[in-house]
Amino acid sequence: MSSDNHSHLEQGAASDESIQQVHERLQHQKPEKPEGNPQYPLVLLGIMCAAIFFGSVYLAHYSSRFDPLIYNENQKPVKQAASGPVITPAMLGKRVYVANCMTCHQANGAGVAGVYPPLAGSEWVLEPQHEKHMIAIVLHGLNGPITVKGNTYNNAMTPFGGILRDDQIANVLTYIRSEWGNNASAITPEQVAALRAELGARGPWTVDQLNTLK
Repeated sequence: MSSDNHSHLEQGAASDESIQQVHERLQHQKPEKPEGNPQYPLVLLGIMCAAIFFGSVYLAHYSSRFDPLIYNENQKPVKQAASGPVITPAMLGKRVYVANCMTCHQANGAGVAGVYPPLAGSEWVLEPQHEKHMIAIVLHGLNGPITVKGNTYNNAMTPFGGILRDDQIANVLTYIRSEWGNNASAITPEQVAALRAELGARGPWTVDQLNTLK
């Protein structure tokens, strides 16, 4: 073998040996870890979620719906009952009046001249001695002449005792006694019930009979 060939073989062997050494070093060399902890973003995310959760719970408990009148964080708002329109006996009585009385006595309580007596300003409506008389008239009706505000009317008043309940009669009389400038006290269902029981069943009144009712 010539010297040149021997030299080429030695160089080739040296090159192979160098490659193997480099390869072994690369295999044993561990990759460098990146700086910092890769779990930190997950930890921070968990902390942020927990903070949001507990913050929401705190606001739900102590915000008092951000009521400016509440300054104590431990004070909770008191639920108030929903307020609506107040229905008075007179308001209920107006419904009864419109359905049963307005045709004769009119919407303004003025009645019909010479036919049906007025209720507005009537002494029978306003004066205390006629309070029981008014209940009796509505219960059993009225026949014959009656003088109201200096004028005489001679017609028939329908009895409503068999049509209306005690509370309806009380409500309509309360309405009449407080409407069109009238200013008399209310009539209660108990008053109507007591007089109904006292009088029992009977026919329409006359003015003379009413005057005997005390």
